[in-house]
Amino acid sequence: MSGGQDDLLVSVEGVYKHFPIRQGIVFKREIARVHAVDGVDLQVRRGETLGIVGESGCGKSTLARCITGLHPVTRGRILFEGADITGLSKAGLKAFRRDVQMIFQDPYGSLNPRRRVGSIIGDPFAIHGLADGADRKRRVQELMELVGLNPEHYNRFPAEFSGGQRQRIGVARALALRPKLIVCDEPVSALDVSIQAQVINLLNDLQGELGLTYVFIAHDLSVVRHVSDRVAVMYLGRVVESADGEDLYRAPRHPYAAALLSAASVADPDEAERAERIVLIGDVPSPVDPRRAAASTPAARRRASAASARTPSSSPARATRRPTPPPATSRWSRASASPAGRP
Repeated sequence: MSGGQDDLLVSVEGVYKHFPIRQGIVFKREIARVHAVDGVDLQVRRGETLGIVGESGCGKSTLARCITGLHPVTRGRILFEGADITGLSKAGLKAFRRDVQMIFQDPYGSLNPRRRVGSIIGDPFAIHGLADGADRKRRVQELMELVGLNPEHYNRFPAEFSGGQRQRIGVARALALRPKLIVCDEPVSALDVSIQAQVINLLNDLQGELGLTYVFIAHDLSVVRHVSDRVAVMYLGRVVESADGEDLYRAPRHPYAAALLSAASVADPDEAERAERIVLIGDVPSPVDPRRAAASTPAARRRASAASARTPSSSPARATRRPTPPPATSRWSRASASPAGRP
């Protein structure tokens, strides 16, 4: 993909998002701040899939919500097609959300159990005044068919669908306005492995048909490797490394990225037996005061792990690099699924 400015869809420039910690009953005062996102720079180009990985609490989902305008940023700016969206008015934000949508992690909690599926998928049309009555029903049923759901189930409630089918409902809702960017916040983490493959294949097909751009957040490193053109690794609110997917998995440069990727599961039993984990001892520093985290950086924790492994009385933690994993096939090659049908 060319690196021209015309291809640039989203640019995240020095973005910070801090959440205040307040104390008191009547008179509340701020005593500290959680540095959820702490100076992130990212670029997303049209038609690509940018994967974001990192352990829980590193700021992945908060960054996703900043990109979609669900969280106001503390500092910095986010450009969408060259326009700064961080200071948009309510009307401007409504127009912006026609181009940027989100697929949420929990297919059970993200759907209102008291509303029928047709009403849930049709909400974007109603909010933006694009269709009503029979026209809205027709469009909703077309979306249901597009994501592999039976259009005749228009009047069913979410409880009548399986987990994979509910996630398809979330995908249909996100596609309603034909957005340019979809932020996928761990869209398959709550699903069975076979259903994960079906949802991933669905996202792949939709990207090819509609020319979508994805920001794909996940804990499963193998899934991210499979779907992503580029991968960004987050640690303690910062992006510590960003590179093309295969380059990052083949030769990570940052100590934390190397340790994180060494934890990825390996399908080949022989390869898994030869692989050795990079173990970082100690706890992840608190995002409340990252300035005091120098002694707990990944490099320091890795050095401490190596020193611990050399001490006879210590636990046998290993700090060696695992072998380079075998090269993957085409990035969006069909994920395998054991069941033949859809969820």
